[in-house]
Amino acid sequence: MSEILITGGLGAIGAPLTEMLEERGHDVWVADLPWNEREQYYKCDVSEFRQIERIIEQHDFEYVYHLAAEFGRKNGEDFYETMWESNAIGTKNMLRLQAEHDFRMIFSSSSEVYGDYDDLMEESVPLEKGPRQLNDYAISKWVNEQQILNAADRHGNETVRVRFFNTYGPGEKFSEYRSVVCKFCYHALHDNPYHVYENHHRSFTYVRDTVRTLANIVDNFKPREVYNIAGEEYYGIKELSDMILDYLGKDDDKVEYRGTEEHNTLNKRASVEKAKRDLDHEARVSLEEGIPKTIEWMRDYYDINE
Repeated sequence: MSEILITGGLGAIGAPLTEMLEERGHDVWVADLPWNEREQYYKCDVSEFRQIERIIEQHDFEYVYHLAAEFGRKNGEDFYETMWESNAIGTKNMLRLQAEHDFRMIFSSSSEVYGDYDDLMEESVPLEKGPRQLNDYAISKWVNEQQILNAADRHGNETVRVRFFNTYGPGEKFSEYRSVVCKFCYHALHDNPYHVYENHHRSFTYVRDTVRTLANIVDNFKPREVYNIAGEEYYGIKELSDMILDYLGKDDDKVEYRGTEEHNTLNKRASVEKAKRDLDHEARVSLEEGIPKTIEWMRDYYDINE
C-alpha cells in the first residue's frame, strides 16, 4: 500500500476520500487550514511554500491528492486575493516540490474550465476548442491545469487532472459560496428565501461516487491524463429545487425565479467515458436518491427536528 498526502483533506471531498483510502489500507496524511485532532495531520497553508515543503520533506509520499483550493465563483470574486494565492500559487508550490521529490499528483480541477462551451463536455474541449472561462475561479483552475501541463513538459512531473461536476452530499457544510445543492437544501430546510436560475442545467455527482473514482486513480495512474467525474443524468436547476421542495413537502412561495445568471455557464453536461474506462467510474446514486441523503444529514448536523 502507498503513503499518501491529501491537501484539503478536511473538506467535503477530502474527508471522505481520506476515509476511503484508509479503508483500502493506504497510509494517509492530511494537510489543511483548520486545527484538527487527527493524529496524521498537518496544519498548513499550501500557498506558503515553507509550510508545505516541511511536510513533503518529512515523508516519502508516493501520491499527493492536491484538493486544497478556494472554491466557487462568487468566492473567487469576493475574496480574489485569497483565491489566487491558494489556487495558483498553491499549485505552483506543489509542482515545484513534485519536481524535486518525484511524487505522483492527482489535481482537483473543475467543470468551470469548460466556460461558455454549450455542447457535450469531453476532456479535450478546453485545449481544442478554447472556450472562454467566465469568472476568476474558472480562470484559476485553467491556469492550474496549464501549470501542470508545463511542469510535465519541463520537469517530467507525473500528474492526473480530474474535473468535478457539481459534487454534493453529506459533509458539505453550508455557506453562500457552496454548491447549489447544498444551498437549496439548507435554505429550504430553514424556510429561507432563495433564487433559482431556471435556464441553467447541470450534471450532478453524489460525493461517495466522486470519492470512489478518485480513490481508484492510484490503482491505474496514467500520467498527463484528465478525467471528468460526473453523474450521467442531466437536470435543470428548477428540477433540482422542485425535487428538494417535494421531499420536504413544501411549496415554492419563497423561491424567486430569475432566468439566466450572468458569467455562468448555461449547460454543463459531461462525457464520462474515459473515467468509466480507466477508473471504473460509476454513478451509483441518482439525484433522487442523493437529495434525501443530503437533507437528512443536514437535519442531523444542524439539529433540525421538523
